[in-house]
Amino acid sequence: MAGNQIPMTKAGAEAIKRELKRLKTVERPKNVQEISTARDHGDLRENAEYHAAKEKQGFIEGRSREIEAVLAQAEVIDPGKLSGTRVVFGATVKLTDTDSGDDITYTIVGDYEGDIKHGRIAISAPLARAMIGKEQGDTVTIRTAKGTREYQITTVKFLPQ
Repeated sequence: MAGNQIPMTKAGAEAIKRELKRLKTVERPKNVQEISTARDHGDLRENAEYHAAKEKQGFIEGRSREIEAVLAQAEVIDPGKLSGTRVVFGATVKLTDTDSGDDITYTIVGDYEGDIKHGRIAISAPLARAMIGKEQGDTVTIRTAKGTREYQITTVKFLPQ
C-alpha cells in the first residue's frame, strides 16, 4: 500500500459513494432552491435565510470535494480474501477484558467508516493501532481516560463484506 492511499473496505467505499450521490442529486439541488427562495426575499445583506443557505452550500461543496478526494486515494480491500491469525486492516477481532472477563468484538476499518456502535473501529484508533501486528493469544494494553486496560486477543477472523 502506497503512503498516500487510504485503506477502505468495499462496504465503506460504497457508503461514501452513496453519500456523495445524495449530496449531488438531493442536497445540492435543494440548496440551490433555498438560495433562490431566500434571494427573492429582497435585501441580501440582512437576509438570514440567504446567509444560512450559502453557508450550507459551502458545507455541501466542501464535503463533496472531500469525498471525491478520499475516493481518488482509496485502496479498497476485501477482508474476505485475507486470512491468518495476525491482526491487520479488515480483521474482525474478539477481545477479552483481562480484568472483567467481558468479550467485545471489533472490525478494523478505514478512518472514514469507523462506527463504534456497530463494532467498527478506525485503523487510526488507539485500540486498533495497539492490535495491528498482534496475533491470536497476544495481550494488548491501552491507556484510556479511566486508566490502563488490558485485553487478550481471543480470535482473529476475516469476514466477507
